[in-house]
Amino acid sequence: MTLPARVRRLTGRFRAHRPGVDASPRTPGVSPGRARRTARVAGSVLAVLLVFAVLVGPDRLGLLTPGAFLRIPLEGLLVGALLLALPARPRRVVVAVVGPLLGLLAIVKLADLGFRTALDRPFDLVLDWLLLDDAYGFVRDSFGRAGAVGAAVGVVLLVGALLLVLTLALRRLASLLVRHERAATRTVAALTVVWVACAVVGVRVVPGVPVADTQITALVGAHAAQVDQRLRDREVFTAQIDADPFRDVPGDQLLTGLRGKDVILAFVESYGRDAVEDPELAPQVNAVLDAGTERLRAAGYEARSGFLTSPTFGGGSWLAHDTLLSGLWTDNEQRHRSLLASDRLTLNGAFQRAGWQTVGVLPAATQPWPEKGFFSFDRYYDAEALGYRGPKFSYAPMPDQYTMQFFQQRVRADADRPLMAEIPLISSHSPWTAVPRMIGWDQVGDGSVYGSAATGEDGGEADDRDTGQVRAGYRQAIGYSLETLISYVQTYGDDDLVLVFLGDHQPAPVVTGEGTSRDVPITIVARDPAVLDRVSGWGWQQGLRPGPDAPVWPMDSFRDRFLTAFGPSTPPIAAPR
Repeated sequence: MTLPARVRRLTGRFRAHRPGVDASPRTPGVSPGRARRTARVAGSVLAVLLVFAVLVGPDRLGLLTPGAFLRIPLEGLLVGALLLALPARPRRVVVAVVGPLLGLLAIVKLADLGFRTALDRPFDLVLDWLLLDDAYGFVRDSFGRAGAVGAAVGVVLLVGALLLVLTLALRRLASLLVRHERAATRTVAALTVVWVACAVVGVRVVPGVPVADTQITALVGAHAAQVDQRLRDREVFTAQIDADPFRDVPGDQLLTGLRGKDVILAFVESYGRDAVEDPELAPQVNAVLDAGTERLRAAGYEARSGFLTSPTFGGGSWLAHDTLLSGLWTDNEQRHRSLLASDRLTLNGAFQRAGWQTVGVLPAATQPWPEKGFFSFDRYYDAEALGYRGPKFSYAPMPDQYTMQFFQQRVRADADRPLMAEIPLISSHSPWTAVPRMIGWDQVGDGSVYGSAATGEDGGEADDRDTGQVRAGYRQAIGYSLETLISYVQTYGDDDLVLVFLGDHQPAPVVTGEGTSRDVPITIVARDPAVLDRVSGWGWQQGLRPGPDAPVWPMDSFRDRFLTAFGPSTPPIAAPR
């Protein structure tokens, strides 16, 4: 016997005779072989469940129910048959290729699920990678840099884990099929017959979810068509940019119906149709609008309201800004970037050409914003230039009332010619966890007052609130932003003020539900009756609140209609019904 063997035997005897020491490494009553078999079975079951979940798991939150998993995936049957038919080496190649593809499929499904939940649309394989920087900025502004870094690291780890785990799961599944080849072959054949029968009869356990499932084929086909469309769209959109009826109109023939007026174009973040029509949201919001209508009417103002259909939903505010100001349907990042690289005449540019001083007041611009040149701003104020010294309110760096007070005192009061100002108001931006209160305009100051008495109710952390709390926070935030505009006109308005305010998009589906309209309210307020006479042919309704029957236009039609209505002689374009 060799020396190492003797040492091992002596060590074993010593351990066996030491008081309180169990020489056996296994759990009493459980043999090592049985433990290994149990672990192997558990691993095989887990592998089957993982692959099955990826194949049949829905990409919509509303379908994420147990019944949605009662399906037979055709693609799973095909992969199973292929693994059973191939010899060992080709089978390993299939696993090495299909495993990572399953991981990518899981990533796309999760991305679709997330985008449908937040923006009510699927993930765009070509363009949405460009939104990663904006998503990081949103998380950083809402939850701090540590939260943003943690989220980014978590996403990277999740992607890597899905690719690795699903490849290992498919390898385990292939091994299982080979070990039980006869039973596996019979099972695949039987499920194939059941699949064909269910497809012919149209069996559905859950409405809209067929048991004979081809979801993966449909998903891949939809995304492939999406990629093809994006690749072709650049040329189409470039042609649309060049076809501009107002490109060469001289300044003295633009906006003659607004000469001498200060025009404010205010976007109210997430102010959508549901805010004025949803039974749970509308009572509070409409109370603000209806009371505001009466207050402004008492001060000599009238208003006309309608709806525009936004190109985006739940986010992507800049796409709505692009669309309204350029008169082009800008619903994705590729179009956004193509537009910014062009010389398209924007509504701001038309005012500038006609002699107005154009101003951009953008409280959410916390980073350099090169787009300001495209939008033809003579003066531009980002978050730093606004000089706010108070606390943030969730995502919003400053309250809307502070933004409007700054504009009045530092911009409008000192203007030596009529102004056209674009002002996105952001207190109603998600996640609606903290909303400021209205205070006296003379109390706003540098914003430091918001550190104490001016703070509204805190709705709690975004991820700790249920849907009812989120909707209540949204309702309160929209009411605050609208009250800010109404109070501003009532306090600082005059015969030469014209206010146009609208929503940029509907809030996220957590507020509205899935498949909701993309309409947003739009309103024109003026004291001079000649201004509203110009839009009398539009059919918009009186007051700050559009009713259910108010006209609905696509948002990209507004620029041309507005320039036509306030031009020198051409009559307004009739609104489509």
